[in-house]
Amino acid sequence: MPDGRDWTVLYDAECGLCRTLLAPLLRWDRQGRLRPLPLQSAAADALLADLAPEQRLSSWHLVSPSGQRRSAGAALPPLLRLLPSGRAPAALFARFPAATERGYRLVAAHRTGLGRLVPARLKGRADYLRVSP
Repeated sequence: MPDGRDWTVLYDAECGLCRTLLAPLLRWDRQGRLRPLPLQSAAADALLADLAPEQRLSSWHLVSPSGQRRSAGAALPPLLRLLPSGRAPAALFARFPAATERGYRLVAAHRTGLGRLVPARLKGRADYLRVSP
């Protein structure tokens, strides 16, 4: 469970694209504020207890130290605000929430096909960085 300082990023550990996209975010997080947590874990079940299982897996989620949760496209601006030089892109995504959500849903709906385009070495590197369980 979060320790009161960490922001928890819940992601699909079975999705190669998800792991590959999370890895650079974790490298960007030089202050170590993000804690990756697979959606397939018991700790994730506790954090997302109010959601049905299909809702849990339908997107990624960002949980603040106070327990506030944002999901899908809505999680992108607060996540980016946590990262060095992330305020400008966060402001852009926050300014256009409907477009951010549509873009997120488009990528999420095609993540299996997009994941096939990611070279195996990049997926392996993401796993090496302990993005997967």
